[in-house]
Amino acid sequence: MDAQWYYDDFQHISIDFDDADLIATYTQKQGSTPQDEQALIQRLGIQADDVVIEMGCGTGVFAIEAAKVGKQVFAVDISEPMLEYATQAAAEQSIQNIKFIHGGFLSYEQANPKANFIITKFALHHLPDFWKVIAFRRMADMLADGGILYLKDIIYSFPVSTYQDTINQWIKDVAKPADKGFTRQEFELHVREEFSTFSWIIENMLTRTGFEILESDTRNPTYGEFIAVKRW
Repeated sequence: MDAQWYYDDFQHISIDFDDADLIATYTQKQGSTPQDEQALIQRLGIQADDVVIEMGCGTGVFAIEAAKVGKQVFAVDISEPMLEYATQAAAEQSIQNIKFIHGGFLSYEQANPKANFIITKFALHHLPDFWKVIAFRRMADMLADGGILYLKDIIYSFPVSTYQDTINQWIKDVAKPADKGFTRQEFELHVREEFSTFSWIIENMLTRTGFEILESDTRNPTYGEFIAVKRW
């Protein structure tokens, strides 16, 4: 869209996704493994005839595993270096039914084929809440009727009154040395400058943009997971 008010979803928030050293260690920091992704694929029921879109594919671990099972995978990310890394990883495994695309939640266009699944993990928090709603509606438009959206992210479910203690304890629990994972400074930066929001807000966004929530897991006060089906 050419309107001057439209959000630029190519802007990088807090983490420099063009940093080659960061990209090389990103998957390790995220804790993503092919085995974990295969378990998710099986859980979601992705099959040989399915078209899958991953928004915010990063280094491509999930997208590559999904391509081993599904018919076609479209892997989308705002970082060209991330896409180059993922493309090389797919080539090394001779994966051919995957297309890596430079784009984001608000800029990627796909009218056909309609997807059976859209997956997004730890990417939606880059958008302010207004634009999350637009992203959900755009993803609904990309899905076939009855298609599934899987969302996992830093999503808050703690009582608002406890925000200071909860955030401080969360960062204390999850922060690691720089060579082991994401640091205290990176988590602090996330809370301060990125756009994670509350689970009850996400729930309302989903139901107002054409989805019915099938499963949700907000037992962890700072991480959330949703599986939703497109109804309209």
